[in-house]
Amino acid sequence: MSSKPTETATSPLAPRSFPEMPGVEGVLLAAGACGLKKNDKSDLMFVELAKETTVAGVFTQSLTASAPVQWSRKALKGGQARGLVVNSAGANVFTGPQGMEAVEGTVEAAADQLSCRPSKIFVASTGVIGEPLAFEKIVSALPGLNSDFSPLAWKGSAEAIMTTDTFPKGASRKADIGGVDVMINGIAKGSGMIHPNMATMLAFVFTDAALPASVLQTLLAESVETSFNAITIDSDTSTSDTVLLFATGSCQNHRPFTNAEDAGLDDFKDKLSQVMTDLAHQVVRDGEGASKFITVSIGGAETDAAAKAIAFSIANSPLVKTAIAGEDANWGRIVMAVGKAGEKVDVDHLAITIGGIPVAQKGGAIPGFDETPVAEHMKGQDITIAVEVGTGDNGKATVWTCDLTHGYIDINADYRS
Repeated sequence: MSSKPTETATSPLAPRSFPEMPGVEGVLLAAGACGLKKNDKSDLMFVELAKETTVAGVFTQSLTASAPVQWSRKALKGGQARGLVVNSAGANVFTGPQGMEAVEGTVEAAADQLSCRPSKIFVASTGVIGEPLAFEKIVSALPGLNSDFSPLAWKGSAEAIMTTDTFPKGASRKADIGGVDVMINGIAKGSGMIHPNMATMLAFVFTDAALPASVLQTLLAESVETSFNAITIDSDTSTSDTVLLFATGSCQNHRPFTNAEDAGLDDFKDKLSQVMTDLAHQVVRDGEGASKFITVSIGGAETDAAAKAIAFSIANSPLVKTAIAGEDANWGRIVMAVGKAGEKVDVDHLAITIGGIPVAQKGGAIPGFDETPVAEHMKGQDITIAVEVGTGDNGKATVWTCDLTHGYIDINADYRS
């Protein structure tokens, strides 16, 4: 008989603390409880953005996407943002006409608070699917949050959007654009229903750089591909996946940009990728029931896309994930997962290493293979798997996942309790 998860139990893979996050000029945040969660827990985040803020976004490709995703996808066409409202304890998915009514009521109330058009308000929701969202509670809480804005409320905002998450997720970097320092801050939530398809769960990134929406969109799409689109926990893609990048333009000291490939943006690209990869890793480290963080690297594949497909085949395999949870160095399950991916593989040149230790080469086990050091590696919290698929090509990819424990069952069996 399973026992219910302890809500206060933090993932063993969690960072030691929430990072120091300075303010980003042009961004004010507030968070609090509007009554969607029980016991007066924080469940609502409100963000005010500078008037000239540009925005980029990527969203779930799920055909049962939430009403907030539908609204924000449409609002993105305008390329500008003035505010963001995010609630937990209600996904507002598959709720019929009431779903869009809830979104429209929310954005109109937020627009009133920020004296802007509703089309400049972005929204996101997370929680149980199929339950009508009591948006009146959100509307009633917005004025109070509006009077409580702060440039430093990053941790409280990250906490407000948590569902089964066991810790708030944040990341911050300083980037250089032509000798001018700009800030990049991001917060995210995610713990289960994670296998990205364009985006994953909820993530919001803010910078004071002055960049047009078209440039932002290119930068975001490129960074998502190697961060949020390179993680999986349980192979399930959320209906609410949203990643938004806001540029307030408050740092006007750098030269203007019209092309995302401009070399002057190289350091900004690198730091943006660092922020998003950091957040993506934290999502995996908070995987429901997770006890091990797993890196899967593929090389020698026909294309990068083929390598990624093979990597995800391994990372999503329940047999691989449960073997790692049980600290069993059963590399035969990795061979199985490589084969089922449907991508080109040269079995006679296939090679597998675990923890940097070769376990299989040239289509079979290494003669005299000693499993002892591999078994020792499996006892740790950070597990690495590398596979050369032997086609002689240069396709490569890295993805991240976690193990599959009974804790995942406990959490999801009791999710609505």
